[in-house]
Amino acid sequence: MSLTLYGFDGSPYVRTVKMLLKEKGASFNQLQVNVMKGEPHQPEHLARNAFGKVPVIEHDGFRVIETAAIMSYLDEVLPGPSLTPKTARDRARSHMAQAIYDSYGYGSMAQVFGYYLFPDFIGGQNDASRLQGIEKSKLVLSEVMKIKGGDPFIAGQALSIGDLYLAPACAYLSMTPDAEQVFAVNGFADWWSRMQQLPSFQSTPPQ
Repeated sequence: MSLTLYGFDGSPYVRTVKMLLKEKGASFNQLQVNVMKGEPHQPEHLARNAFGKVPVIEHDGFRVIETAAIMSYLDEVLPGPSLTPKTARDRARSHMAQAIYDSYGYGSMAQVFGYYLFPDFIGGQNDASRLQGIEKSKLVLSEVMKIKGGDPFIAGQALSIGDLYLAPACAYLSMTPDAEQVFAVNGFADWWSRMQQLPSFQSTPPQ
């Protein structure tokens, strides 16, 4: 089997894919494509993804772009524990968490952690944008925790793709002075503690 991951370790979405690969115990090669240096927009990477995004994977000559498609594909084709819930309702819970993060979560969270960690990447420090990001991020986390309910993970008793989506951006948020405010959401603390204890989380720190 040949599996290559294109994307640098500073990307939350790349970390999401790497966490799945670690959970699966998969062997893979990684080519660092640095977003901060504009490398996704160089011709070599545009040939892989015309939209200039990471991650991208190539598996035995088959290329997949877009994190949702990558995660679903890898979970299906790789051996190891499934990260797709068994019931329709629990699959819907995982899918809702993924969609909420893609549509409302990442952008809002990046307004906050980017302010402190990558200000040039988000166009400079803008206090109004940061404050707006705090409120939207809290709303995102609140709604995802409602989906989780009393279960240990977002989609039930077992880790799912939905959990892997959310954790990397939360890791960046945890590095900021605003973390306590953003994370002040019912149900979040226990989930976050559980995610940080995963070997797949501990072995994929951003570089």
